[in-house]
Amino acid sequence: QVQLVESGGGLVQLGGSLRLACAASGGTFGSRTVGWFRQAPGKEREFVAAISWNGFTPYYSDSVKGRFTISRDNAKNTVSLQMNSLTPEDTAVYYCARGPPFSTVRYSRDESYDLWGQGTQVTVSS
Repeated sequence: QVQLVESGGGLVQLGGSLRLACAASGGTFGSRTVGWFRQAPGKEREFVAAISWNGFTPYYSDSVKGRFTISRDNAKNTVSLQMNSLTPEDTAVYYCARGPPFSTVRYSRDESYDLWGQGTQVTVSS
């Protein structure tokens, strides 16, 4: 049974960088979109970034565009999220999720994803 495992979270200062990784344990991502979402305390979960099944097309929320970069290595069954120029507003638990096969329709909607990781905490101090 496939499980998604996030890693790379931690505490970083304002303006710093972190690189998150999502690994598919016990299987593969297959030909599926993979997304990153985050949830800050007291707030709803929100879309951060997604990448198409072939890695050719990334998508970003407006709040992270130009600062975050999503990438995937299908050979290694990993999807990464490089986060630069972090601010305290980026503080949240970050989740990766597996989306539909061969489709990026509704990539920003969490109901489009059927498998989620346990999350990794990112804290940005000022």
